Amino acid sequence: MCGIVGFVGGEEAAPILLDGLSRLEYRGYDSAGVAVFDGERLEVAKAKGRLRVLSDMIQGGAAIHGTLGVGHTRWATHGAPSDVNSHPQVSRSGRIAVVHNGIIENYAQLKQFLIDQGVPFASETDTEVVAQLIEYFYEGDILKAVGRVLHRIEGAYALGIICADEPEKLIAVRKDSPLILGLGEGFNFLASDVTAIIKHTREVIYMEDGELAVLTREGVACYNHLLQPVEKEVSHVDWEIDAAEKGGYEHFMFKEIMEQPEALRKAIFPRLKDGEVVLPDFSLDDAYIKDIDRLYVVACGSSYHVGMVGKYNLERLLRLPVEVTLASEFRYMEPIVTQRTLVVVLSQSGETLDTMAALREARRLGGKILSIVNVVGSSIARESDEVLYTWAGPEIAVATTKAYSTQLAVLDLLGLYLARRLGTVTEERYHAAVQELLVLPSKMEQVLEQREAIQYYASQYFNHESIFFIGRNVDYALGLEGSLKLKEISYIHSEAYASGELKHGTISLIEDGTLVVAVATYSKLFEKAMSNVVEVKSRGADVLALTTQSHVEEMGRVADGLFAIPDTDELLLPSLGVAPLQLLAYYIALMRGCDIDKPRNLAKSVTVE
Repeated sequence: MCGIVGFVGGEEAAPILLDGLSRLEYRGYDSAGVAVFDGERLEVAKAKGRLRVLSDMIQGGAAIHGTLGVGHTRWATHGAPSDVNSHPQVSRSGRIAVVHNGIIENYAQLKQFLIDQGVPFASETDTEVVAQLIEYFYEGDILKAVGRVLHRIEGAYALGIICADEPEKLIAVRKDSPLILGLGEGFNFLASDVTAIIKHTREVIYMEDGELAVLTREGVACYNHLLQPVEKEVSHVDWEIDAAEKGGYEHFMFKEIMEQPEALRKAIFPRLKDGEVVLPDFSLDDAYIKDIDRLYVVACGSSYHVGMVGKYNLERLLRLPVEVTLASEFRYMEPIVTQRTLVVVLSQSGETLDTMAALREARRLGGKILSIVNVVGSSIARESDEVLYTWAGPEIAVATTKAYSTQLAVLDLLGLYLARRLGTVTEERYHAAVQELLVLPSKMEQVLEQREAIQYYASQYFNHESIFFIGRNVDYALGLEGSLKLKEISYIHSEAYASGELKHGTISLIEDGTLVVAVATYSKLFEKAMSNVVEVKSRGADVLALTTQSHVEEMGRVADGLFAIPDTDELLLPSLGVAPLQLLAYYIALMRGCDIDKPRNLAKSVTVE
């Protein structure tokens, strides 16, 4: 979950490292630090708190000189947030510095071994063990020393390493944690993701598990775990630099909410041709598709909520059982996966550790893996049999928005595509959905035009300390995401409940003044939704309703406030319905003075278990 960046070249490293860290701070913001070789020694600066504390300390990088360095922004796992536990961690001589994303699982045993050898420790981190162990094995060749260490450490890690005795080299190591190499003329980078380096280069190498790399000003050499050279393909990144900038918006989250119409266009339009869903890179043949006996959807967080919506939609379209499972639970539940099982893996980053582990378990059991991810070349994408990219562009805010809506759109496209090939959808039903997909981005624009009304409702209810979401069917699944958004960025207690379960205990939580957000977009169950609204209002609740334009008048008679989305195909209702809930969470958090882009205790990409 931490962010790391490394640079070797002809320019001053510290300002470049700080700039890269500013684009990685969404991965962790407990502390930050840099280590730069100044011609004689490693100069290390680090500080607890946001990156600006470090930047002020070193005058924006002007106080530290050198053309080789590593930087780190931390999300704490081992050791509380503090100056001493911040990265980079250095060896006892101060000649080796390490930045690390991940967890060294056997660090306690290795630490005790080193202590027995007389090695003193300054921090509580597992990372310091790596720095001290490298120095313990160092005999004049940093690559060989790192290689020996890798045979002894266990866990998930991405490492950036510099050594004062070999100041022309930057070492990169990857195992189960994302790390890319950025290539330039007279300079090279390592980084947790492309946003850190896109200002400087678009040419990247995606490292595989177990690989090491030596970066110098002149080039990059890659090796396997046996230190044997390996050839690597160079990829070109299409993202524009302004996609990772705020572009005049106060927060990345708001920018990314407002980018959803365009993100949907990029996800949908290339996959529609002459009224048909086309998936050019999809290679599963008819024989396999017709033999599928069940689908698993595996994901974490908001992607899991996409899967919850997808379950309803896919089962309607395909007439096959669909099971949605938290990736963190999948490995431990002895899942029933066979060669006839299609496992759909959802991940924005393509690097989520739990999701990656679930993918590997599903493959071990014989399942076919289809992933829906945003980041091209990510680990999950590379390890899948099939991959559908969302093409949403960089998403910087910790709370996902456009990644959710594009994942959902692509999942709907997949459902229609498979249903067409299976013959489980009528011509009329299929073409109606396709036509609505074509206008989905413009209808999303209509939804976003209501933001002032949503802001008004937020001003009325932002001081509530507990908020409940209720809904049925896809509206229940949508309520789960609305509730999560609110929790993530406003710190308000919020829960989503299936409306039919109110009488089974939940209604005991309703009292005078309780705010209930009633999601009622699914027309087939609208009357039941209305009954539930009346039910909670009779217990004293204030009700803020989300419905469709065709039901505004009826819902308006009972709800205390409402916002509406355009009518559309039932498959696509959650795609539009999520935007008002995102905006509601955003404006409530804004009025509460919360750090919207960087909510406490959270990081964007969860790359540790």
